[in-house]
Amino acid sequence: MLPTIVFFGTHNFAAHLLRLIVEKELARVVLVITAPDQPIGRQQILQSPPVKIVAQELGLTIAQPSSLKNYSLPLTADLGLVAQYGKIIPLALINSLPLGIINVHTSLLPKYRGASPIQTALLQGEKETGITIMAIDAGLDTGPIFHQDRLAIAPTDNYLTLEAKLANLAGDSLTACLPDIITKKITAQPQTEHSATFCEPLTRDSGKIDWTKSAQDIYNQYRAFTPWPGIWTTWKEKRIKLLEIKIGREKIPAGQVLVKENSLYIGAGQDSLLVELLQLEGKKPLAAIDFMNGHPTFALARLGDK
Repeated sequence: MLPTIVFFGTHNFAAHLLRLIVEKELARVVLVITAPDQPIGRQQILQSPPVKIVAQELGLTIAQPSSLKNYSLPLTADLGLVAQYGKIIPLALINSLPLGIINVHTSLLPKYRGASPIQTALLQGEKETGITIMAIDAGLDTGPIFHQDRLAIAPTDNYLTLEAKLANLAGDSLTACLPDIITKKITAQPQTEHSATFCEPLTRDSGKIDWTKSAQDIYNQYRAFTPWPGIWTTWKEKRIKLLEIKIGREKIPAGQVLVKENSLYIGAGQDSLLVELLQLEGKKPLAAIDFMNGHPTFALARLGDK
């Protein structure tokens, strides 16, 4: 008989794992706990999280509590499994499940504990990341580790591509070790506390560009924060999002705009950025040449200055 699990998750990575668990019959999912629907856009239309959409497709029971602080499971299960859930799980809830709760974390713990491990790995220019399957305890990603798998980060990876690769890797990892976790054939090993690092939650301001940084650092910021919160700068007191960029080799002052041979460059602390698609606040995205045709004074701009 299949073991029973409660699945906690919200975003695309978690949705991929939920589907895999059901389709590969790794366990019987008796309850899916996910975040409440959120109002999106100017019209504030309620949008369901990806995990809820997949759970509905699979005919699973769904709960969307706003907090787990005083939450009690409405049924019994053997184990809890968390992936990109986004809320703190109280110790009392962890202890209410016979085998506790395990977490599928998108870094090689103890590196990059916290809410944004994929983005932080890209932001820091890491060449490698991975998946950690661990037991949840009262701390933030501090529990003992059952299993880890490594993954190379390509120079062109951004958040979306790296998340998809990690989701596939996590599926393989769970397939390999979940049965042994449930039957207690493997024992979790403590993390090395002295080598722990942490990552911060993202805000809209995380995407603000500091033009004194190198073009490579800004490009890593672009990779990390695509699609959200994106990277942006200011011009005439309005935000401009840089939607598609590459590293350029023009030598120009930090933040200075240069138009050369119908190409748009912006200087950085080292090298420059070649901008291919951008969006002025309140306007639609435009190719660089079209933007320049509509805003000819932009060629003289020093970005980041009000």
